[in-house]
Amino acid sequence: MDLSALHTFRVAACDLNGVPRGKRVPSSYGEKLDKGAVRLPFSALNVDLWGADIADSPLVFETGDADGVLRPTERGPVPVPWLDTPTALVPMSLFDDDGTPFSGDPRHALQSVLDRYAQRGWSVVAATELEFTLLDASGDRPRPPINPVTGRRLAGEAVLSMSELDAFDAFFNALYDGCAAMGIPAQTAISESGVGQFEINLNHQDAMRCADDTWLFKMLTRGLARKHGFAASFMAKPYRDDAGNGMHVHFSVKDKTGKNIFDDGSPQGSDLLRAAVAGCLAAMPASTLIFAPFGNSYDRLVPGAHAPTGASWAYDNRTAALRIPGGAPVARRIENRVAGGDTNPYLMLAAVLGAALVGIEDNMQPPPPVSGNAYEFKGLPQLAADWPQAIAAFESDPLMARVLPTDLIRNFCLTKRQEIARFADRSKDEHWLSYLDSV
Repeated sequence: MDLSALHTFRVAACDLNGVPRGKRVPSSYGEKLDKGAVRLPFSALNVDLWGADIADSPLVFETGDADGVLRPTERGPVPVPWLDTPTALVPMSLFDDDGTPFSGDPRHALQSVLDRYAQRGWSVVAATELEFTLLDASGDRPRPPINPVTGRRLAGEAVLSMSELDAFDAFFNALYDGCAAMGIPAQTAISESGVGQFEINLNHQDAMRCADDTWLFKMLTRGLARKHGFAASFMAKPYRDDAGNGMHVHFSVKDKTGKNIFDDGSPQGSDLLRAAVAGCLAAMPASTLIFAPFGNSYDRLVPGAHAPTGASWAYDNRTAALRIPGGAPVARRIENRVAGGDTNPYLMLAAVLGAALVGIEDNMQPPPPVSGNAYEFKGLPQLAADWPQAIAAFESDPLMARVLPTDLIRNFCLTKRQEIARFADRSKDEHWLSYLDSV
């Protein structure tokens, strides 16, 4: 995309909550982005959900709120279809002046994990399934949107309903067109089990590209929904008594010859697959804060709500936290079904892939796979029950310390504790407004 043809364009990096933080710059910056033309405070990637500095953060007063250097990622500029004026967004990452990746940048955290795979001659292939809810956000509470065909408000579940998809045909056409323009490999779209809830799957690809596409897709979906007169939210639980939004991730690992290391020709998969499963299970309780980063997230993680609360695995069983899908052995992979739609895709993939690699490094062995309804299976290690418990578990877990930078763990916990305090000062009836267009 020719940045010089634009009046201005955007540069942005992903903060710890998955929110883009950056600047609008004139087109003349296009030729000097890779020379460090744009600087950003390190603290900008470690602000709370509303964009406020974190109290007692070492990135603010202790270091004089120092700047880092934004440099473009390998993705390059992408169009911004939700704005009327033609412009572009250049995804960026934050570095020290000497070129050292900033440890508080979630994208760098994922890259560090992928580098460890690369040291073994391996590469990770991943895909995400993204659920979101279309809402009428014009009042003092979230409501289902008006059906553009009938003129009546959506009122009930419409699982796999073609008429529900067709009712929002203009929006979905724009969404697919936007994905094509931005290079996001959108695949099937379905009407899901919640009121106004839909899911779109992104195709399998390089894991970093998958994280980038997931981050961009969330921006695109929210932006286009507003352009069409309603809101789209990835918040984990838009309505307390309705289905929540999840973000499932599928991944497999290829060796230097391109062979899937999880494939041994059998339906069960290889020993390496089982070791990766064991690592993911071992890290799952302490990873809850990544999968469920907000207070609203825990309204989804309750028994009987079709979201896993126990660390289990199974073959081709959608009630388990980790599912090994069926199909041809060459496509053998692991599906993690825990994360909510409000998760940061870079941190989520870093946590899942890092845990899988620890399992392989330590030759871990998983318990037997469950059968039947995993939601009713007794004795499973449990995810954190609430936000404060999740912070405490994440902060002190030795396995998480092997996956994520120490500074990032500290900063993320400081951020979450500040958010707990700030939400406590707000009416619960208004909490949804903080999540609506942010997560």
